[in-house]
This record gives sequence, structure tokens and C-alpha cells, in this order.
Amino acid sequence: MKLTNEQAEAVRTWLSEGASLSDVQNRIRTEFGLHPTFFDVRMLVMELGAQVKDRVAQVDADDVTKATPPPKPREPGEAAPEEPPAAGEVSVTVDTLQTIPGALVSGGAVFSDGTKARWYFDQMGRFGFEPELPGYKPSVEDSRIFQQKLQQELSSRGY
Repeated sequence: MKLTNEQAEAVRTWLSEGASLSDVQNRIRTEFGLHPTFFDVRMLVMELGAQVKDRVAQVDADDVTKATPPPKPREPGEAAPEEPPAAGEVSVTVDTLQTIPGALVSGGAVFSDGTKARWYFDQMGRFGFEPELPGYKPSVEDSRIFQQKLQQELSSRGY
């Protein structure tokens, strides 16, 4: 997606003011008359070298209704919740609900150093990888294990 210099500067300003990718997508539609996909907006932000600011949740410590409830006790025969991988292992999960617009399948990964990442395949079969730490690249061995486990998980689900 090509924007004029003024439009690109406007997008940078929106992001610096705390706009999310969805906010930017909507403002591009309303203010510039363009209709980018969410993926187009993500790529645009990367091309501009801009960053999306994390929003800090405001929680009133005195309001106990906002406290996280304790986990419910398990019924006899109920499966135990998934445990995080042991140190030095790589784990791969597949989302049961798609939350990434345009994704065919998505999930998460935890690498041997504890770094987490999101992955997805879009409807065109393109792979996307979004680590929590910007610029993170797993080790060669972790990458190999990730690919193997991802292939196993996807084939067990019919992909």
C-alpha cells in the first residue's frame, strides 16, 4: 500500500499517540478513503519503522471485582491443564479460535530460552511469526524443533 508523505506522517503520529493497528486501519479508511486489510496495515507500520505502543491497563487495586478468581477445582476424570514446557524445550500450540484477521490457522510457541511467539498461516498459505521480543530469532536447533512440532500439530488437526 502506497501512501503520500503526508499520509505516512499522519500514520506515524497516530501510532505515537497510542493508536492500535485496528485504529490505524479504520482511520486510513475514513480519512484517506483507502481500504487496507489488517495485514496491509501491519506491513505498512513495519515499512514506516513505526511501533505500536502497548496499552497499560488501568486497574483499581481497591476494586475486588476486578481480581482474578482462583482456578476452579477439577472434577474427577477431568484432564489436567497444560503445563508449560520444561526448561530447554520448545512447545507449540494451535489456537482453537482464530483471533488474527485473515489467518487460516494460528497459535503460539515457547522456545527453550523461555521466549514466546505467535505464529500463523494466512489464507494464501503465507507464514507469519511474531515474537514477543522485537527482532528475536530462535536458535537453529529451536527453529528445527519448532518446525517439526508445528508440522506434527497441524497434521494431527488435518491441515
